[in-house]
Parts: sequence; structure tokens; C-alpha cells
Amino acid sequence: MGPTALRILVGTQLRRLRETSKITREQAGYAIRGSHSKISRMECGRSGFKMRDVEDLLTLYGLAGQAERAPLLLLAEQANQPGWWQEYRDLVPDWFEEFLGLEHDAELIRTYEIQYVPGLLQTEEYARAVIARGHGGEARGRIDLRVAMRMRRQDYLVASGRRLWVIVDECALRRVVGGREVMRAQLGHLVEMAGLAHVTLQVLPFSVEVAVGGVGPVTLLRFPQAELSDIVYLEHLSGAQYLTKDSEVGPYRRLLDELSVHAPPPTATPGILREIMAEL
Repeated sequence: MGPTALRILVGTQLRRLRETSKITREQAGYAIRGSHSKISRMECGRSGFKMRDVEDLLTLYGLAGQAERAPLLLLAEQANQPGWWQEYRDLVPDWFEEFLGLEHDAELIRTYEIQYVPGLLQTEEYARAVIARGHGGEARGRIDLRVAMRMRRQDYLVASGRRLWVIVDECALRRVVGGREVMRAQLGHLVEMAGLAHVTLQVLPFSVEVAVGGVGPVTLLRFPQAELSDIVYLEHLSGAQYLTKDSEVGPYRRLLDELSVHAPPPTATPGILREIMAEL
């Protein structure tokens, strides 16, 4: 388990201990010389942990014995370890850094993409063209680093064997990015990826009439730990939204389920991709 998932796990346990002790966030914040918002960030796994704060909270919540405290303190210490993406820290906005950690720790990644081929399935040249579009005028060296980071994300996907379930709209496959040769190579790469045991790839064709409701890219992350709920990631032009409540996650889970039912089955994907390649 990586540091991001560990932060969420530790935060969840701290929240349960606080609620069991009937202590408010304000009271907990006062005990560690902080505020209720600091407690909220800790409990949501949105910040690292000062070990002194965790120790003081455990004392406040009634965990005095070392045998009770040690496992949670160890998890908190491990959660403070830097992730692989830290070497790209100056390229990654804060709102995306959390996603990199969650993606790395997820057991299942489900995504729906309408504009581009999802980043985890992009070839290097396609990724370079997409990144150059989004960061026009940036120095070549920084573009190279951004591409390297995207390829690194793919390496972890392949090495871990974690499941990836992608539904990509036909318009994303017909939008020529980087020129026709780059696009043909990208479609060929998708045919190869669709053959992997841990990758499920479906194409939502123009002919399918399903109400998506103007929804843009959607990613749902599921974790192997039962204590961690599904998280929906919605990226915007200048930030991102993370949905964790079941009332918020549920509609997107149902949307992905509906799209997967209406799209042709994964077995049809290679044929659809080859048809599009032939028309380029």
C-alpha cells in the first residue's frame, strides 16, 4: 500500500477513534494546538502527519498502551514516505498529486474518456502531442519530463497487474492527435492493450444513444482495503474534484455501469479499432 492510501486509512481510523470517544473536531484540534480544519484534513487523508500530533490524539482518544498505539503510529510513519512522483513535484499541481497516489494504490481503475485516449493507454508520441497542446510554449525539457511521468504511470500499471476498465468515446478515437501516423500507432497500441488480461477496453460508438448528461472524463478508483471507499475523480480546467461520499459516488458508478452495458462488448473492441485505423 502506498502513502496516499495509507494516509486515508490512518485518517479513517483516527476519525473512528474520535467519534467513539465523543470528542469534537474542535476539541481534538485544540489538543494538538491546531484547528478543526486541520483535524478534518488529517481524517480525510489530505495531509501528512506530524507524529507528535498523532501521539497526542491517541492519548486524547484513550489509547494509552503501547500495544494499541504502535500499529497506527507505524502506519502514520509509513504514510509520510514520499511517493515515486515526488521527483516530478515541480510539474505536478497539488490537486493532481493526490490522484497520482490514489491511482498507484487502486486495485481497479474505471474510467470514461470522451476527448482523448486515457493517459494510461497513450503511446509516447501521442502523449507528447496531447501534453504539448495543454502546455503550449513550455520548454522542450519540461514537456519531456511530463511525458516521462506519464510513461512511468503506465509502467506501474503493467508491473502491478492492477485492473483497468476503460470506456472511450468514438470521437476520442477519431480525433487525429499528432498526425495520422501517430494516430495509427496509437490505435494499434490500443488493440494490443485490449488483449491484456488485466485491461478491459470498450468503445462507445456514435450509434449508441445513451444519456451521458454532458459529463466529461470520469475516473472511479477502487481499493483492496475494505476500509477504503470508492473515490471518483473529476478533472477540470484548473483543478479537480474528489468525491468520496456514497451518495456522490453512486451516480457515477451507475453511469459507468450503464455505459459498459450499452457499449459493444470488449471482444468487439479490436475490430472497431481496426475499422477506424483503416479509415485514417
